[in-house]
Amino acid sequence: MTGLSGQEMAALRRGIGRDPGPAEEAIVAAEWSEHCSYKSSRAHLSMLPREGAHAVRDASYDSGVLDVGGGYVVTVHIESHNHPSAVEPYGGAATGVGGVIRDILSAGTRPVAILDGLRFGEIESDAHARWLFRRAVAGIADYGNCIGVPTVGGEVGFGSCYAGYAIVDVAAVGFGRRDRLIANRASAGDAVMLVGGATGRDGIGGAQFASDALEGEDRSAVQIPDPFMEKLVIEAILEARDAGMLRALKDLGGGGLSCAASETADSLGVGITIDTGGVHVREGGMRAPEIMTSESQERMMAIVAPGDAGRLEAICSRLGVPCSRIGTVSEGGELRVRHAGSEVARLPASVVANAPRLERDAREPEYLARLAALREPAHGGSAELSSALLSLLSSPNMVRQGDGHTVRGRQGELLQRDGVRAHMAHAGDRRGGPRRRDAAGARSRRRRRANRDRHDAPRARGIRVPL
Repeated sequence: MTGLSGQEMAALRRGIGRDPGPAEEAIVAAEWSEHCSYKSSRAHLSMLPREGAHAVRDASYDSGVLDVGGGYVVTVHIESHNHPSAVEPYGGAATGVGGVIRDILSAGTRPVAILDGLRFGEIESDAHARWLFRRAVAGIADYGNCIGVPTVGGEVGFGSCYAGYAIVDVAAVGFGRRDRLIANRASAGDAVMLVGGATGRDGIGGAQFASDALEGEDRSAVQIPDPFMEKLVIEAILEARDAGMLRALKDLGGGGLSCAASETADSLGVGITIDTGGVHVREGGMRAPEIMTSESQERMMAIVAPGDAGRLEAICSRLGVPCSRIGTVSEGGELRVRHAGSEVARLPASVVANAPRLERDAREPEYLARLAALREPAHGGSAELSSALLSLLSSPNMVRQGDGHTVRGRQGELLQRDGVRAHMAHAGDRRGGPRRRDAAGARSRRRRRANRDRHDAPRARGIRVPL
């Protein structure tokens, strides 16, 4: 796994006017990875439309925000988690879900849906591709089920070009009130809080690992998922949001504290001082670079007024969520890190959060010329066309997609189960004759009506899932 290139190290020296220390180099290497900085893709992404009548623009949001009227907003975010999923598909895909969920949460909205786009090798002939496929799908489904957020759609494709690898794109959708969006502001003296799971050595260097060519199975770079902690973090953050105590909020994903602190300081025009002694850790003896670049999951960085630090800790304590004060907002625009009583990093946040652009060589793929040269083939009549159609329909890439879903809550399980029973009653029981099938169908319809009535009853009483 590589750190900074020679050109990047030279750019860093120019930016800070000196050689960086070990902790500083680790912090910048994490933030300047492609995964965190989009240093080579940002130029292309900037060509996409960003203005719109309903778009809520705020550079500090990690998700897109759309005003849907009536005082409500929808938030959307998508990310890839390819390298981790290719090495450890269950954990890689699951932590990909956790990351996009927290990006939705960081805007102050409740996550309500998950979607995915997946690519694997030829599963009919490649056992490794089948293993990747099954484990990645299971990781996405299990994480969503544990936090109560359904996977409502997705698509999957298979091809020999993906042999030995996996494309795992995960998206999340959130919903909430516009007047409850996190304003993302900070003033000198505000408290910097770390909310969520303990910081460990899992995932260290994960951002660089996800940005480099996959040349080995570095499982230490794959984060460990804990969806049950994620669920508690969601509820703690939304309660703190409702109490009006969150001045700014940021997910700790790729790059960990390094990226969260530098990007927040840069976007808000403030400085942030982190004291690693305040970070709740999973293992002893962790060095400053490890604490700052750890990508342990289910963590968020919150900025609150000094008087609200205790209130946030009380909410988290009641819900069983670890929470600690790890730093202070300052003036001057610098990211400063203290470890064991000494300052180990002092960097302009604008330098850390803005990697030098990287121009990659581009050329037209050779296969486009071959495709352009193809001519419509002659065929031998309807029999040959029928055979070609059957061959096409038998491909795993043509399997109908989008029917599989999970439903939040026990009631959804009952509805889904009874739907299956109704189908079996009507289509599967041939021995009982029309009368038996009609009776079974009637019983199923009664169960569905009863379930629907119970499902709708809370709404009729004015009880809603809090947003």
